[in-house]
Amino acid sequence: MLTILGFAMIATFLVLIMMKKMSPIAALVLIPALFCVFVGKGAKLGDYVIDGVTSLAPTAAMLMFAIVYFGVMIDVGLFDPIVRGILKFCKADPMRIVVGTAVLAAIVSLDGDGSTTFMITVSAMYPLYKRLKMSMVVMTGVAAMANGVMNTLPWGGPTARAATALKLDASDIFVPMIPALLVGLLFVFVLSYVLGVRERRRLGVLTLDDVLEEEKETETVLVGSGGSDDGKVSMRKGGTAAATGATGGAGSGTDAPGDAVDSAASADDDGFQGLDPNRATLRPKLYWFNALLTVALLTAMIMEWLPIPVLFLIGAALVLSVNFPNIPDQRARLAAHADNVLNVSGMVFAAAVFTGVLQGTGMVDHMAKWMVDVIPGSMGPHMALVTGILSLPLTYFMSNDGFYFGVLPVLAEAGAAHGVTPLEMARASLVGQPLHMSSPLVPAVYVLVGMAKVDFGDHTKFVVKWAALTCLVILGAGMLFGII
Repeated sequence: MLTILGFAMIATFLVLIMMKKMSPIAALVLIPALFCVFVGKGAKLGDYVIDGVTSLAPTAAMLMFAIVYFGVMIDVGLFDPIVRGILKFCKADPMRIVVGTAVLAAIVSLDGDGSTTFMITVSAMYPLYKRLKMSMVVMTGVAAMANGVMNTLPWGGPTARAATALKLDASDIFVPMIPALLVGLLFVFVLSYVLGVRERRRLGVLTLDDVLEEEKETETVLVGSGGSDDGKVSMRKGGTAAATGATGGAGSGTDAPGDAVDSAASADDDGFQGLDPNRATLRPKLYWFNALLTVALLTAMIMEWLPIPVLFLIGAALVLSVNFPNIPDQRARLAAHADNVLNVSGMVFAAAVFTGVLQGTGMVDHMAKWMVDVIPGSMGPHMALVTGILSLPLTYFMSNDGFYFGVLPVLAEAGAAHGVTPLEMARASLVGQPLHMSSPLVPAVYVLVGMAKVDFGDHTKFVVKWAALTCLVILGAGMLFGII
């Protein structure tokens, strides 16, 4: 019964958010609460929620201060050179823009943290997608898949979990998987090229001069009542905002980007800029301090010198104090990014209800046991292949901790009985990560869709099929190379 209710709860959640019958926050809270009552454990709902919140509180704290840290770094101009380089490559060609999104997300993913990857990628690419009216779900989908492949880095999380669960060395798992993962990353780049060509056909091929000339002929600049440059919004004829979300099902129909981008996005007529080069928050004299601080922070995170939430808390306090020594300026920067902080942290705590009920009621354990039990005995010698396939739905419907510490050891034990080594099982378990990064149980995905102003249901409908295909490509490459 718990198995059926667990699958029913997940299916209900996904259907409601994809049909836009409920917001993700409401669905994450109300649906598990209702199913908890169905299970007959409504009296323990409070305990389950507290347990879930307790387990996710460090993640929520990390996201809150990471958003502040990288938001301020965007404000002060740390990422302007990267943005200029990407824009120079992309020009106004939708195909190049989508490919550039995948490349940028893959490069930034080297730090091993999905949230920071999405913050930097969206901040750099959002103004360009918005200016050309490209589909925002293409941006979120491509970024999520690129990050999902790179998430298999030993310091990214899944590989370390697999190594810990099966008592293996992380390098023994990861290094042989590199060829298959490179094939997966190449597939993401090829897919981004195909999606970019599709966007190019929909929008046409423009040059920067074409875009700027069209806007000079048709736009009217409206200045907000506050009188600041940040209040400018570019308008086209007929009253349609040039700053509106992308068409083609992006679900991003808002007139302004998130505050992290709003304070830096340019609406000037004198150049095709992703970030306003004349914004008041720039701190060019402190550029190398900010760059070295960021490198030190990422190094400390990779080396695990301190817990990640503590690192970002200290980093946010330091970068605010040095770049904006006046208290009113610090308050202004915090207020500028408060919307993103509230949205993301609220979503994380809502997800804590979902995960708390899933784990507290025992639904996750019953679902995992059922999946293991239905595997035919004849598939024993092919348990690595089975594990790779199961990693897609299991890492999507449960946390990495639940899969790697709860399910993988059971699968590995079954495989060992048929001569399948734990190393093969561990490598196969990494296959599902490109799909996992878009799971509703992954806090970082809410940073991605929140900053991109994309409805989570729209992102899910778009990305699931492509991410699943990417996973299967990695699995196929692993088998072809004899890795799995």
